[in-house]
Amino acid sequence: MAKRDYYEVLGLAKGASTDDIKKAYRKLAMKHHPDRNPGDKEAEAKFKEAAEAYEVLSDDTKRARYDQYGHAGVEGMGHAGQGFNSMEDIFAAFGDVFGGGSIFDQFFSGGGRGDRNQGASLKLGLEIGFREAVFGCTKTIDLKRSETCETCSGSGAKAGTKATGCRVCGGSGIVRQGQGFFVVQTTCPQCQGAGKTIADPCQACRGAGAIPKKVTIKVRIPAGIEDGSRLRVAGEGESGRQGGARGDLYVYVTVKPDAFFERHENDVVCKVPVSYAQAALGAEIDVPTLNGSAKLKIPAGTQPNEILRMRGQGVPTGRGQTRGDQLVVVQVTVPKRTTARQDELLKELGAIEEATGEQRNFFDRIKSMFE
Repeated sequence: MAKRDYYEVLGLAKGASTDDIKKAYRKLAMKHHPDRNPGDKEAEAKFKEAAEAYEVLSDDTKRARYDQYGHAGVEGMGHAGQGFNSMEDIFAAFGDVFGGGSIFDQFFSGGGRGDRNQGASLKLGLEIGFREAVFGCTKTIDLKRSETCETCSGSGAKAGTKATGCRVCGGSGIVRQGQGFFVVQTTCPQCQGAGKTIADPCQACRGAGAIPKKVTIKVRIPAGIEDGSRLRVAGEGESGRQGGARGDLYVYVTVKPDAFFERHENDVVCKVPVSYAQAALGAEIDVPTLNGSAKLKIPAGTQPNEILRMRGQGVPTGRGQTRGDQLVVVQVTVPKRTTARQDELLKELGAIEEATGEQRNFFDRIKSMFE
């Protein structure tokens, strides 16, 4: 089934402002949210479609490519052109559109995302090497986070006692205020959203139900990850309150530059020196690639800064079944010092040009010496 135009999905004209795009997405997300439409597959599909459209049109680079090339221009850029695998992917990607995701919890109490006892998310930066980004890797990360208190088993109450329902919110953890149809709900100031109060707190965790600890976890870095990408590691954030689920860990990836390669989307670019004789006459040389050395044919008459393509030597795409290319920029080297024999040959080249009156380039002249 053909994809709909992203502007059409959001009900906008092509010249819509960033603010208009954000407002349109918020409206559609609220309308088709799965908690408002339980079991409705059509609403779920529209919810995902709106998220995909917003991901492209809210990003200046992706939007420019989409405006110029359509859906084909954003294939492989994040979720663009591929859709989202789950609702959690959407919540994680665009929670900031709704004030950090809390608006979902405020408007929709069911469905699991409204778990007021869920632990907070953690964020950290991670620097990886160029080849680690290309081929993927597993990194070991040390971090400090809250762990469930073993003394009180996370209840926050002293042994032999227990928490009681909050009298202010009635155990809901939420306080609603307003009149008529306009109602605003906020976190209960008395119990901080826990729905319970503790009269006699645990001395080990001081009623928090959790204690800060240093832990070591492993994070899998997918092949082809780009500089500035964000990874979500589910369930590796702060400990939940009173048996609530853990929060998530968000890893922001920085890729160190490589001394030889530069990355351009799924292609890698490098500069390779060749002699002026090799450029003029042609040659086969060894070129470093991401997988080791490989042969590259230099065609006769290759010009300085000409780009030669080595197919399939770039960055893995999709699930690693295909790869981009390696683009080799030919750097023709001219010796600063020449031998007596080289001087003779160069003078002969000059004499041939003067005698024939031909206006051929330098490399054609070298080639003619050996024909």
